[in-house]
Amino acid sequence: MEKVIGWIKAGTSAGLSLICLAIVLQVIFSGTVPFVGGDVIGTITGIINSLGEAGLVGLLSAAVVYKLFTSD
Repeated sequence: MEKVIGWIKAGTSAGLSLICLAIVLQVIFSGTVPFVGGDVIGTITGIINSLGEAGLVGLLSAAVVYKLFTSD
């Protein structure tokens, strides 16, 4: 079970690193980067907006996601 948890943590870490790289590339090239595959900043903004429009449920969802990413 420890190996599976390690793989999940490594995959999550790699995924977050790729998202950060895509954001930096989109800022540097000021627009959609063809090989990234979409508007990463726009997608993240849309997710945050939808959480904001959901009120208390959105706030609770954001808190749960934050807790999942910060717990060891």
